[in-house]
Amino acid sequence: MLKIRLARKGKKKKPTYRIVVSESTRDTYGTVNEILGHYNPHSKEVVVKADRVGYWMSVGAQPSDSVHNLL
Repeated sequence: MLKIRLARKGKKKKPTYRIVVSESTRDTYGTVNEILGHYNPHSKEVVVKADRVGYWMSVGAQPSDSVHNLL
């Protein structure tokens, strides 16, 4: 099952997150199908490719709770 979820990046104690599509059983630090955007919790900046999110949701990808709240 495909999931749209956050993958942590950035420095120690200063995280940023990528919004990625990957298999639900895979590690978020491993191989991902596609990077859909990024989220910076310090500046509250969210950049998302809305057309690609729509595509992945149409083929059955489920957003995680955190990503659902961001979208």
